[in-house]
Amino acid sequence: PKLHRRFRQRTSAVIQSAITCAIATAIASPSNLSASQLFSYGFKAWLIAWITIVPFVLLATPLIGRLTSLVVQEDS
Repeated sequence: PKLHRRFRQRTSAVIQSAITCAIATAIASPSNLSASQLFSYGFKAWLIAWITIVPFVLLATPLIGRLTSLVVQEDS
């Protein structure tokens, strides 16, 4: 079953944080590891980063929405 639409913004934030953590992990991972070591290292680093950032993202999302409303004009 799909999530209710009221969770759309939070779901989007969680997905975006997962992608952002994956990109940051890929950039920060050491390049001198074998493919299997790199995958293991990268997955652990991504998981730690993502678990750490998700609560902040979920707390910041409403604030970011309010700040955005201050600088973006709504359709009239």
